[in-house]
Amino acid sequence: MRDEDPDARRKVVAHEIGADLSSLSLHELDERVTLLEDEIRRLREEAARKATSRDAAAAFFKTSGGA
Repeated sequence: MRDEDPDARRKVVAHEIGADLSSLSLHELDERVTLLEDEIRRLREEAARKATSRDAAAAFFKTSGGA
């Protein structure tokens, strides 16, 4: 008798851009939409952090150029 965790065998949901969607169920499509929306949110948050850092660096170097 094996004591396996049923969750350990669960398939990891992933999405490949441009993949054939015809074999996916409505539930699987909804899962992928959620996955991609979460990833878009994560990408936007990182882009905002980088823009803030870039703007701070630009402001620092613009004002510390002293003559």
